Amino acid sequence: MRSIKIFVLSALVIAAVLVSTGFMNAKLLKNANADNKGFAVIELFTSEGCSSCPSADELVARIQKESDGKPVYILAYHVDYWNRLGWKDPFSSADFSRRQHDYANYLHLQSVYTPQIVVNGRIEFVGSQEGTLRNAIRTSLQKPAATRLSLSVVGSGKNEISLKYIAEGTDKNTTLFIALLQQHAQTKVLRGENGGHTLSHVQIVTKLQRIALQGAAGVANIKTSAGSDNQEAIGFLQNTVTGAIMAAGRVNLTSEINTSAALKNSR
Repeated sequence: MRSIKIFVLSALVIAAVLVSTGFMNAKLLKNANADNKGFAVIELFTSEGCSSCPSADELVARIQKESDGKPVYILAYHVDYWNRLGWKDPFSSADFSRRQHDYANYLHLQSVYTPQIVVNGRIEFVGSQEGTLRNAIRTSLQKPAATRLSLSVVGSGKNEISLKYIAEGTDKNTTLFIALLQQHAQTKVLRGENGGHTLSHVQIVTKLQRIALQGAAGVANIKTSAGSDNQEAIGFLQNTVTGAIMAAGRVNLTSEINTSAALKNSR
């Protein structure tokens, strides 16, 4: 009987150790996945002069609201090639049209169109296709990222902000892009295909700056627009050979600048 008791006690101790070890390994794996989680960079090419675009703008606005707190990064580029058809989009830029043409080259497309969405620089589809977008986001969030990017505000002036970046897991073909965004706006369109309608927009890219990486960390000085109180910066690391986006990060410029100013005033 005594030997049976000793055997049972030993078995219980071994089981406890195995359970504890399994729990620790599961916890470490969970933390590793959290540190290496997936992300989705959604780039919408749109225009106020395009009658098919408001549905895509509305879709990304819903996604933006639903994705609060998640690594989902929405950038809405207003292209300029619709401007000649009766309405000049106030948010449009030839730079954004060129970026769309870059994707046409990366993805081997015959032409560009609106509304178009590109996810993580890897796939593209019509911007109003809700099911396709949701599936692309789900797949992207489930795929661990080997590259990491973090951004923080280290200084700000009247029309300039300094962002510190830390980029891990990059190679010689990696470039950092930093986009400045106006988080929301409305326009009453007077002419063109959307004439007479008031259009709402989110995550409007106002500037896209390319930063050559100088090692794993550095500071980027970005010119900002004066007078906007709903600005955000989104950075992403992109392979300039394939177009694939490998990591992304964001910082709310309004809150960071206000916090920095408050700290200065309190000293």
